[in-house]
Amino acid sequence: MTVATIAPSIQITSSAPQAVWKLFIATAALFILVVAASAQPTPSEHPGDPQARVIDGVSNTTVFGMGQSIRITGTVKEGAIAFGGDVIVEGSVNGDVAAIGGSVIQRENARIGGDVIVLGGIYHHGKAAPDRDPKSVTIMYAGYEDQLRQVMRDPFSLLHPQLSAVFLGTRFLAVLIWFVISIALVAVMPNTIGRAVTRLQLTSVRVALIGFLGSVAITAGVIGSLWVLPEIVGAAVSLMALLLAVVATVFGRVVIFAATGQWLQRRLVPRLRSESVILLIGVTFWIILSSLPYVWPFVQAGLLVASLGLALTARYRIGWKKAKPADA
Repeated sequence: MTVATIAPSIQITSSAPQAVWKLFIATAALFILVVAASAQPTPSEHPGDPQARVIDGVSNTTVFGMGQSIRITGTVKEGAIAFGGDVIVEGSVNGDVAAIGGSVIQRENARIGGDVIVLGGIYHHGKAAPDRDPKSVTIMYAGYEDQLRQVMRDPFSLLHPQLSAVFLGTRFLAVLIWFVISIALVAVMPNTIGRAVTRLQLTSVRVALIGFLGSVAITAGVIGSLWVLPEIVGAAVSLMALLLAVVATVFGRVVIFAATGQWLQRRLVPRLRSESVILLIGVTFWIILSSLPYVWPFVQAGLLVASLGLALTARYRIGWKKAKPADA
């Protein structure tokens, strides 16, 4: 079993082809790493959750821990996963073991036959080599365990984020990052951004409709490819769809920021002529709007749909402008 370190807080151990859903988890962990400020260190000893639900005897199905930890002292013939808790293996698990917002702890003389996936916690197996299948895969992202645990145990807390120094700091950082991206993209392709801003201002409903239909088609295509096509082909289609979504998000958001900044400038400070300040106004407006409790999911969804619509119509230069009625 070979170990390749991708980043300080992400490790992938692999000697066999990965399943598509594991690839998606690894990709999500990489995106989380971009905004992660620090990672949790791995302690030499991990006691686990003392109030974990005990699974003894023989279980023929997958064991779930919803908002709690599970301690496996018997034999689980399928897999085990905990949302917002730890998975403590003291017996045997024939399938995969995963923890989101928790850790996977494998005690001595315990066995895990499948893969180990940890998001937010650590995979701890003591000093001795764990009893694992040599073809198994280990994916681990160690960071923000407390936050992920809270989200897994109380999903509705995402709708009303708490006002704190960390919350304000991340929003300020988001404004700074998107402002820099917007400045760079406008400087590289000013004509393309200008045409897209005009297109959004003239036919915003049509752009949104195309973005919605495109998102539905892409989602159905990805699901269909994963269901029908071979695994490697489905993974390739999924990665291309993910790349399209990332590019569309960056391009579309910059266009929306610029259009919003121009709209606010005309109504609030008509004498302002600085393009940089106009972009900053647009970025700040949308970051604030996407931080409001209970509103931000709809804002993010709207930005995604509009961004995809702008990306899918980027090649159009003529035919989007509404025809003006002839003078009588």
